[in-house]
Amino acid sequence: MAGSAVIAVTNQKGGVGKTTTAVNLAYFLAKSGYSTLLVDFDPQGNATSGLGIEKRDLTRTVIDVLEGDKKLGECVVPTRYKNLHVLPTTPQLANAEVELAKADKKFTRLRQALEGHSYQVVIIDCPPSLSLLTVNALIAANRVLLPVQAEFYALEGLGQLLETMQLVRKQLNPHLELLGVVLTMVDGRTTLSGQVQAEVKKHFPDKVFNTIIPRNVRLAEAPSHGLPIGVYDRWSKGARAYKALAKEVISRAKG
Repeated sequence: MAGSAVIAVTNQKGGVGKTTTAVNLAYFLAKSGYSTLLVDFDPQGNATSGLGIEKRDLTRTVIDVLEGDKKLGECVVPTRYKNLHVLPTTPQLANAEVELAKADKKFTRLRQALEGHSYQVVIIDCPPSLSLLTVNALIAANRVLLPVQAEFYALEGLGQLLETMQLVRKQLNPHLELLGVVLTMVDGRTTLSGQVQAEVKKHFPDKVFNTIIPRNVRLAEAPSHGLPIGVYDRWSKGARAYKALAKEVISRAKG
């Protein structure tokens, strides 16, 4: 990858496989040899626990970095996987966001925090809303990965997110671009999935990843064990899909 890829994984709609995508993509990128940082920027903290990190044991989190109390390196936690680190979070991030709203440079805190980092890839798991945190992530990132669930209202609300991206690009981050759209929770047996796929391709010509993420029981089970799917069941359809997606992300991010 030329330079560092900072990828915001975002969709203001909840339950679209956003955190699952962030965690498993980070895992497979690290496994491919890229030094990878996963930033858990969602107050639910599911990316933190999804990698087996116990939130109640944390003494330093992304909040300390945002508030300027600590440097990035002081708050990053190594995982048991080679090349993969996490900047963890806890539900207190929701309170910190309220405080952040009154602070100076409130939109650029994350960008500031990541300045001078040494990772080849940074994946930011955004909250499922167009909040101050999401805007911070879009300003810190140079690419956006958009998971879209293969369901009837898949494209609803995406217009607003794309407008926000455009605004961010115009005013604060001209380097931001859409890396791609990935279809998640696809059930190949339904005609609806095929229709949604066609609709998404129409809206995002040349931007939809070839890899689709299937609806997969093993994929749904993995987070409760604190494991990425590549460890929980590396032969599952879900693991094979995320491994393929990581390859596509690498080739697109090189471009």
